[in-house]
Amino acid sequence: MKILVTGASGLVGSALVPMLVDAGHTVCRLVRPGQREEQGAAGFAVTWDPSTGELGGAAVGPDAVINLAGAPIAEQRWTAARKEVLRSSRVNTTRAMVAALAKMNARPRVLISASATGIYGDRGDELLTEESQPGENFLAELARDWEAEALKAEAMGIRVVRARFGIILARNGGALPKMMLPFRFGLGGKLGTGEQWMSWITLQDVTSMLRFALENTAVTGAVNVVSPQPMRNAEFTKALGSAMRRPAALSAPAFALRLALGEMADTMLLASQRAVPAAMQKIGFHFQHTDIASALNAVLNEK
Repeated sequence: MKILVTGASGLVGSALVPMLVDAGHTVCRLVRPGQREEQGAAGFAVTWDPSTGELGGAAVGPDAVINLAGAPIAEQRWTAARKEVLRSSRVNTTRAMVAALAKMNARPRVLISASATGIYGDRGDELLTEESQPGENFLAELARDWEAEALKAEAMGIRVVRARFGIILARNGGALPKMMLPFRFGLGGKLGTGEQWMSWITLQDVTSMLRFALENTAVTGAVNVVSPQPMRNAEFTKALGSAMRRPAALSAPAFALRLALGEMADTMLLASQRAVPAAMQKIGFHFQHTDIASALNAVLNEK
């Protein structure tokens, strides 16, 4: 297949693109005008302008599009300006991509567009499947609007998969290195009460799941990209401390997290999302890592 990928230099994209190339697919990494080319990156670069949706000529005739674009969600405090960046880089970019697809004579068969389990908001102990309704905080509203833009491609006869990512565990990117930092200094432990649920998945399973969704027409609609074993924050931090051979006896009080991070603390660190991959389990997708201890050991021992 010929596959267009936005966000190819991000955590997921940088692992997914080489996998797809190795599998024999032709991958076009969509890059913004003036963006520096990655040396040695798999696939080939094609210029596109998210503000207009204009695509370089080499992007013509794709069989599939994987839309992973989005500014890092936890990189900065959520000021009004930062929230607009987060929104624009997801909602507006997806809108531009779908508009570009509408102009194509030969349209792709499938669009896989990133989203997040943050769409469910703070849900306590509720078991969340793809049938669960969205929540009401900033991330939930952002993800809802993000998905709404992707869904417009269905009117063109394109199969749309909305990939709702949980916490992705990877050694060299994403949330895990930040989680590990306090443990390195013997200061690791639960966040708040530690009772909130976390939906996690290894990067290896993320890329495998996206490839499965790409190649299997039975996968459509919302898909929770998470392991089958969500766990409470206190259990996760205990497992992380064990994997790192560091204590996990301390805790970060909720008030301190709110003081340091503002709204982000309640929405990302203290919110509870017990999401499970019901859609992919029903189809028969096989996970490499379902046990957190073995998953962390595999991730931390990656070369």
